Amino acid sequence: MRRAVYPGTFDPVTYGHLDMLTRGLSVFDEIIIAVAENLRKSPLFSLEERIKLLQSVVPAPPPVIRVEGFSTMLVDFVRSKDACAILRGVRAVADFDFELRMALVNQTFAKEIETVFLMPSEKYIFITSTMIREVAELGGDLSFFVPPAVEKALFDKFSGENK
Repeated sequence: MRRAVYPGTFDPVTYGHLDMLTRGLSVFDEIIIAVAENLRKSPLFSLEERIKLLQSVVPAPPPVIRVEGFSTMLVDFVRSKDACAILRGVRAVADFDFELRMALVNQTFAKEIETVFLMPSEKYIFITSTMIREVAELGGDLSFFVPPAVEKALFDKFSGENK
């Protein structure tokens, strides 16, 4: 069983993230989506909301894809799940620079865990969660970027803030 952990804040989950999961399943038998609490980023959605949104839109049922929250060091989480790899998406050179540094830090703590970089499909390569939140806040059409449940959650969140 080849198990990978796909970490991120997923604030919100996008079609780019889902594309990475589909691509990852061509390499791994099972993927655990590790939703980082990461309060430093001041997420729009709570950890519980992000987990529920992901569970509602993942492209494969458990146990092929599982969604779990975490607030530990990533390598400790990966070890606790008996995973062999960390799955990361790389969209551009700027992503690669950051991701390479993170992979090297992770390797310092856990030489037995590999980091596997995959590129998203060309049509999703420019999508970021930050961009999605900005478009949602301005009331723009998100149908190309996120599943309907995520679009609804975003608009609900922003309409609630404007009351």
